Order: sequence, then structure tokens, then C-alpha cells
Amino acid sequence: MNHTTPLLQLSSICKQFGGLSALSDVSLHIRRGEIYGLIGPNGAGKTTLFNVITGLYQPGAGEFQFNGARYQACKPHVLAKAGIARTFQNIRLFANLTALENVMIGRHLRTRAGVFGALLRNRATRDEERAITGRARELLRYVGIEKPAQTLAKHLSYGEQRRLEIARALATDPLLLALDEPAAGMNATETASLKTLLQTIRASGITVLLIEHDVKLIMGLCDRVAVLDYGKKIAEGVPEQVRKDPAVIAAYLGQETPRPQAGEGQG
Repeated sequence: MNHTTPLLQLSSICKQFGGLSALSDVSLHIRRGEIYGLIGPNGAGKTTLFNVITGLYQPGAGEFQFNGARYQACKPHVLAKAGIARTFQNIRLFANLTALENVMIGRHLRTRAGVFGALLRNRATRDEERAITGRARELLRYVGIEKPAQTLAKHLSYGEQRRLEIARALATDPLLLALDEPAAGMNATETASLKTLLQTIRASGITVLLIEHDVKLIMGLCDRVAVLDYGKKIAEGVPEQVRKDPAVIAAYLGQETPRPQAGEGQG
């Protein structure tokens, strides 16, 4: 694979809900090993684009390439196997499973043992289970929540649950880690710690895509930033360039007219 080729390339992506255009001719590319931010006012289309990238929504038009391959009308599990892992704006953990078990579930995508292996409990299956458990513990330690490994997810603090989601996503061995507002609800200390974690993840070679309303975090963390408004990309570039863009400034000054809403969580 040519490492100068973008990891993710979107060309002229469109998405409609009924007669309302949620995304209109959106093109962007994400380079390998960068942290790429996606921002915009509420209803700008960020979550819609995020859901297209992760397979929850199918684009109405446009081209989608990831890691040198073209994808069309793919389900989330196909893109996850290709190397795209995600978290959600609203935490979606298995509340009544432990932190360790939640991360182990993330490894399911990379396991080899099938139904017969699970029934027969042969040596290969047992060895794989030990490896999965070991890897899950490593990831809990990596994100800083090793001690509550046996704690039910619902009993973890909010910040720990956010980190647990990231650990579970990392368990899929992603090339692209897509995070939907990971700092939402965090205090300043938790946000600073999250920033350090994401920098560590990037340093390990994993590319990060980040939707976030915390503009200070985005501008201080991302290598490049794209801005959506009314389903269109209005700016893209390094943070300092985007910060000074007149269209971006205008979009964040607020609108007196109601913003259109297209689909649940258009974001």
C-alpha cells in the first residue's frame, strides 16, 4: 500500500432524508497517522457524515474509498473488519457486563474460533480465549482503567465509560478510530486526559477522526479540521487557517432562522 495515498477518501458524498438534503457534495480526505477534526453547528450534518463513514447510513451518491479499496453500500461490520472502528455520541456499552468483558467483545471481529470450537473447547479455542483476555487487559491498562476491569460497566464513572468505549473500539485493531463527541460531558481534567490519550493513540500509528463540539480541544489537538454547515463543507485546513475563515466565523455566530433537521442525530 502506498502510504502517500489517503487512508479515507470521500468524493461528492450526498445523503437525503425524504426531500431534505443532509449532505450535499461533501468531499474530504484523511491522511494516514493524523488526527482529523469534523466540526459545525448543530444540524450541520456531522453525525450523518460520520454514519456514512461507518456504514450506518448509505450515501445517495458519491464515492467512498478506504485504505485503497472502494466501498459501496457496505454494512458496519464490513467496514469494521476493513479497519474502521467507532464510538457513539451516547454511550453504548453492555451495562451489565464487566469492563473486561466489554473489551473482549470488541475482539470478536478478529477471532477465528467458530461455533464448533466454542462447543468442543479444543486447545486452539482455549489459547485464543486466553489471548483475547490478555489483549483486553492490555487495552484497559492502555486507556487508564485497568483497576476496575471486573466492575460492571454501569458502575463505572462517566469518564471511565468513555475510555472503555475507546478501549473496545481499539480491540478491533482499527486503522481509523472514529470518535463521536468523546469529550461530551467531561470536565476540564477529564478532557485534558482524553487529549493526551488521543495523542498517544495517534503516536501508535492509528488515524483518528473526531467529531467534537469542544472547539478548543479540536483546535489544540487536530492536524486538520473540516467544517460542515447545512450539509456542505464550508472550510478545511489546519486549525489556525480554519479558525480565521470568515465562513466558519459566520456559521458559529448563530442563525436567526431555524436550522433544518434531517434524520435522527444529523449533528
